[in-house]
Amino acid sequence: MKLHHYPRIPFFIAALYFSSFAVQAQTSDYTAEHEFTQNCEGPSVDADGSVYAVNYIMDGTIAKIPKRNKASIFLTLPKGSTGNGIRFGNATTFYVADFTGHNVLKVDVTNKQVSVHCNEPKMNQPNDLAITKKGHIFCSDPNWKEGTGQVWHVSPEGKARIVAPDMGTTNGIDVSPDEKTLYVNESVQRNVWAFDLAADGSLSNKRLLHKFSDGGMDGMRCDAKGNLYITRHGKGEVAVVSPEGKVIKTITTKGKSVSNICFGGKKGRTCYITLQDRGCLETFQAEAPGREWLMMKEFLGKK
Repeated sequence: MKLHHYPRIPFFIAALYFSSFAVQAQTSDYTAEHEFTQNCEGPSVDADGSVYAVNYIMDGTIAKIPKRNKASIFLTLPKGSTGNGIRFGNATTFYVADFTGHNVLKVDVTNKQVSVHCNEPKMNQPNDLAITKKGHIFCSDPNWKEGTGQVWHVSPEGKARIVAPDMGTTNGIDVSPDEKTLYVNESVQRNVWAFDLAADGSLSNKRLLHKFSDGGMDGMRCDAKGNLYITRHGKGEVAVVSPEGKVIKTITTKGKSVSNICFGGKKGRTCYITLQDRGCLETFQAEAPGREWLMMKEFLGKK
């Protein structure tokens, strides 16, 4: 066999060439860049598959995105309110963490009416929400200046109580598929905690699920298998953590400031993520549908 001799490539050029593939994004754009403000957050998917995200064009708005690159203003929140996390409670209602108004807002999708589901002046800034099938809401509540935080339980009737005091900067939050575990992360401390969850919303048996050695954390969501999809703000990744606390996969994103995530699409396996540095949404495919996507199907009476 004849050997072919190719010109030598300097090591630093070769390293740069191959490293570019190592960090290649595994996501694609879902909306145009810089349509959202630096508070781009949310997101959540309705019964028809449209994505909702907050702070489109200007803070205080909520966008509806029925298709790729088709974002428009769905509604503007009342003066003094700015949205963060969004969660659907049923097919026609979603809730918004209003971090400037110290509220959990309730939105009727059919008539776009906004009402205050819960107002609690003692909240630092309602950040992200998780919700059970029966309408129990859990709200992360960080104090960024002090590096502390807590978790609130908001009853279906709108009554708030602290169920996890004395924590770090609480941020991403979600419920396991069997609704027996609540997960919450601490952005600055890089901890992901698990609690036993009772039917009345009480928490117990706090335990460390996973601790990251670097990077930040923001929103997170469970898939149907109980894996947590955690946005790594500043790291440009989404980490998939098993119920046992092991990182089983990492998805590289285009932007670095990944703020939140939700599941949607025809099979519930399309992940939509918000990027604060790029002011847009990106998307990728997961291996299992999202817990909330399946919950929406139950609301609609579908299997």
